[in-house]
Amino acid sequence: MSVPFLLVKFSQERAALLLINYLNSKGISAQYSLQHDGHEHGVELLNEADKDQASVIAGEFIQAPKDIKYQQAAWDSGQTVSLRQGQSGISLTGIWQQLRDTPVTTSVLLVCLGIYLFAMVGVIWPYEVLVIQPIDDLLNNHQWWRLIGPALIHFSMLHIVFNLLWWWTLGGQIERRLGKTTLTVLFLVSALLSNIGQLLISGPNFGGLSGVVYALVGCVWWLGWLRPAWGLMIPKPMVGFLLVWLVIGYADILWVSMANTAHTVGLFTGCAFAFVLSRLSVKKSRA
Repeated sequence: MSVPFLLVKFSQERAALLLINYLNSKGISAQYSLQHDGHEHGVELLNEADKDQASVIAGEFIQAPKDIKYQQAAWDSGQTVSLRQGQSGISLTGIWQQLRDTPVTTSVLLVCLGIYLFAMVGVIWPYEVLVIQPIDDLLNNHQWWRLIGPALIHFSMLHIVFNLLWWWTLGGQIERRLGKTTLTVLFLVSALLSNIGQLLISGPNFGGLSGVVYALVGCVWWLGWLRPAWGLMIPKPMVGFLLVWLVIGYADILWVSMANTAHTVGLFTGCAFAFVLSRLSVKKSRA
């Protein structure tokens, strides 16, 4: 008897059941399973030989879960499974659940928000401790944490809201699917590389989580393509918007100065990180 193979996990039970019905309608044997103490809902294959075909179907489902063909498969099988319109809305229960289940995402969000709120009431010592300095100064004082520091400081309400919304959404996805260690490593590596790049090109007067945000975008974007079964996704129009925003930054037509180098380095770091994760998963499956 073959061991069930986990194809993909969802935060909603209905999504898992809808995909299972569709897979079964295509002759691919799949079953439901609870994951991570009941917080996630898995789709398991009973025959690993179906993995490639099922992965393609899962990727298509993630891109358009409300396509009528999935509901049609549920109707044909006698099930009444659907994705409710309001299920993705924001609720206090949902927010508390994410705060509890994604400690890294939550911690970075609270640190950034706390530093910004302190500055609003005149407490600026966190900025003074975290602001980056020229490489020569760091070689003398050895305050290497300043290479990460700019990712945690922001200079306007629009700046911090934009960054934290993306961090909350994409960071939460990565932490739930791939774990807190993966998100922590991606945060540290992307913050370090994007900050160093910005420092070397434009000097030390910058701050913000944007370099890390672009790394999250690149990572989720590429993993959605390389490993659709992992359940990570970002809508293509949003990728397009952020890429256009990147180009606009270089055009220097905005009323604010943008950390263009940090954005670019972050994006490439995230894409490279996704590629490495994908290759490591292949090696593990062959071991």
